[in-house]
Amino acid sequence: MKVAVNELNLKTNNGYSISSLQFLPKISNDKIIIISSATGVLQKYYSKFASYFAAHGFIVYTFDYYGIGNSDSNPNRLKHNNCDLKSWGQNDQAAVVSFAKNYTSNAELTLITHSIGGQIIGFNPNYQDIDKIVMVASQSGYWKYFNGIHYFKMWLLWYVIIPLLTPFFGYFPSKKLRLFENLPKNMVYEWAKWGKRKDYLMHFYNAEEYFFDKIEVPILSLSFKGDNFAPIETVNWLTKQYINAKTERVHFIKPINSAMLKHFGFFKQKFKDPIWTMTMDWILTGKKPIE
Repeated sequence: MKVAVNELNLKTNNGYSISSLQFLPKISNDKIIIISSATGVLQKYYSKFASYFAAHGFIVYTFDYYGIGNSDSNPNRLKHNNCDLKSWGQNDQAAVVSFAKNYTSNAELTLITHSIGGQIIGFNPNYQDIDKIVMVASQSGYWKYFNGIHYFKMWLLWYVIIPLLTPFFGYFPSKKLRLFENLPKNMVYEWAKWGKRKDYLMHFYNAEEYFFDKIEVPILSLSFKGDNFAPIETVNWLTKQYINAKTERVHFIKPINSAMLKHFGFFKQKFKDPIWTMTMDWILTGKKPIE
């Protein structure tokens, strides 16, 4: 089934605009999916996943955080981007949720997060408009939770690479390091501050900005063996921060279609069967995926 794709320019609460894509089905099932990206990952990475769900009746939204991709990522503009990491939840993720609910007011909304997208749900003031959450490899970034060479890499990122390179460029030059998209300076400074603390983002708890304990909807939290960006301990930690949610944890330990999903595989088309179909089953029926 073909789907229509609309380009949107959404205004956030603090006045800037972000790029979003809306995937519209031919016949809607009155259900919404919003995909909240991983750090520095372009929304187009999720387009096949979005199209698949739209072809099954869902209205699906992807978006670029402010400073990423089509959301004002020009290096000269990025130098003047003063938004921190919390802002990606408070403003960007919140703006897409608000637009989606206004566009289809009575539809059930599922937020699917990848990596950092699951961290910033707790800063989203529109959390009450979210009916279900699927967290894909969403984790803590505390460096001591990582293993082997990745233990050292995380320490190096928080204590050396970000503090050294960011002031020189005026933003974090991820592309030069072949990591991901370039990142705003205040965003990476806050990210590094969290990564140095055992309690990560909860170390800096502020009752006016934190909604982690207010989220009570069903959450499916997924992790994958061999994911060096989100080891099982880091995913367990973040999942527990949503203390009042109806949480289900699934950790995949076996290869699927002869390969491990690791950190980015969930959204790749070769894992459509059974991963995407199991996810759809959970959204529609609450059936827990088989590990």
